[in-house]
Amino acid sequence: MAQKKGVRIEHLSKIYKDPKTGKDFYAVKDTTLDIAPGSFVTLLGPSGCGKTTTLRMIAGFESPDEGEIYIGNEPINELTPNKRDTAMVFQSYALFPHYNVFDNVAYGLKLRKVPKDEIQRRVTDILALVELSGMEARMTNQLSGGQQQRVALARALVVEPSVLLFDEPLSNLDAKLRVSMRTEIRRIQQQLGITALYVTHDQAEAMSISDKIIIMNKGVVAQMGTPSEIYYHPVDEFVADFIGEANFLDGAFKGADGDTCTLVIDGHDVKVANPGSRKPGDNCRVVLRPEAVKIGEAGVLPAKVTLSCFMGSYQNYHVMVGKTLVKITDSCPINKKIYNVGDDVWLSFEPECAHVL
Repeated sequence: MAQKKGVRIEHLSKIYKDPKTGKDFYAVKDTTLDIAPGSFVTLLGPSGCGKTTTLRMIAGFESPDEGEIYIGNEPINELTPNKRDTAMVFQSYALFPHYNVFDNVAYGLKLRKVPKDEIQRRVTDILALVELSGMEARMTNQLSGGQQQRVALARALVVEPSVLLFDEPLSNLDAKLRVSMRTEIRRIQQQLGITALYVTHDQAEAMSISDKIIIMNKGVVAQMGTPSEIYYHPVDEFVADFIGEANFLDGAFKGADGDTCTLVIDGHDVKVANPGSRKPGDNCRVVLRPEAVKIGEAGVLPAKVTLSCFMGSYQNYHVMVGKTLVKITDSCPINKKIYNVGDDVWLSFEPECAHVL
């Protein structure tokens, strides 16, 4: 493989006209990103947030209205998609139904006039990598969805692009197959050390395969970080709410003590991680994940149970703290006391699990 290349976009914008109102709007607005060579980065966000438009601009299927795109140190705005050293794996697979597996995978190499024996070698190697050896002569319509997805992946990889682009590639597969395919995509990406940019709206998918996640909202980047940074230290309520389940508690800042601080929540003193630069009386909003909250006879916040539901690996509770709903995931409930609707309980949690926005 050649030297690894990253992707850099600087002040990238794409403007569309709204068909209803006739007004211009930014699908992507002034976005700057630096994606390290060999890393797996996921663009995540609700539909219409700009993630697919960003990916399509990098691929060359859309042209930016402002800004510059680089692969390695080469500016690529002016290059057509086939000259960009990228390959795209589509949601619809986009396979040729009248070609067999071998010819589908070999297609890009034939276009590039690669010698016949080299095509044979490269296609054979890549089919082994995606675990489709022996399927060369099958027609693509005789394959399962998961196998078709592997053919699409092989076809993108065989041209040895510096950057692999994925546009929601697993959304047509059933849930179990999605999980095994995403693990497979990650394995292949790590084995080849290729730079990958992946678009999805499935947060579990993003968490499980990414080195970094970029969360987009209304055409701008809300946050970029590792899965755990985004999960435990979201920059705002949108990010906290978009990744995983989140509880939000409101309180007033009382005072700080090193790494922790005290907030008054619903009339009770509660220790949380110190966000710094707050003064007594400031209003604070705390993010608390459902699995971080313990429910019991003693704790820091009194609550009333409004839902108690056995889910197998955990007991799911909804409780009210004053007028605020708090969701709790109490794992492995077999040896624990189960609380019922109407019970008065106390909640507790480690201060570092409570992140002040």
